[in-house]
Amino acid sequence: MQSKWLEWAQKIQATAQNGLTYTKNVFDIERYQFLQELAAEIIANHTNVEQGYLQDLFAQETGYATPKVDVRGAVFQDNKILLVKERSDGCWTLPGGWADVGESPSESVVKEILEESGYHTKATKLIAVYDRDKQGHPPHPNYIYKLFFQCELVGGSASTSIETEDVGFFAEDNIPHLSLGRILPNQINKLFEHYRNPNLAADFD
Repeated sequence: MQSKWLEWAQKIQATAQNGLTYTKNVFDIERYQFLQELAAEIIANHTNVEQGYLQDLFAQETGYATPKVDVRGAVFQDNKILLVKERSDGCWTLPGGWADVGESPSESVVKEILEESGYHTKATKLIAVYDRDKQGHPPHPNYIYKLFFQCELVGGSASTSIETEDVGFFAEDNIPHLSLGRILPNQINKLFEHYRNPNLAADFD
């Protein structure tokens, strides 16, 4: 479960962003900017992220505050799951990333899989929609929904990218060290459960 300090900081940031979106009052603008600074300070004091970086990150977010969407693709072959090794932390995860404007969730995940692993796929099932903060991931300044899709392998071959340095298929009992900000061991287990039982309904929350 998410820490209360992170929940409070995210709500303060969302309130500030919404206020800056709609107010025209110069004094209210200053108050909302102060709230953004406060949210950044709270997160910086509980993590290794610099406050200045967080303030810049929050300042880039405009319009009414809504959750960001992270899409991840589960691709299976011979009872093994496709994972990619992130250059940023040297750990493994499902291929995926932020959903892009102008693309449906399934289009986004298929594109991410191709870019990060070299494999062409087709999204066949929505496995889960999770609130990231309720899953036990390390803290993140953004509020995020995670969408997991099962995808069918249709072609291509393993290749790395500017974000990934290795690609491989792994058995359930031989999963490498995971990038916990992106994927958790219990989520991997859930994906294998859906692979073995195709009629399972999608998980959520």
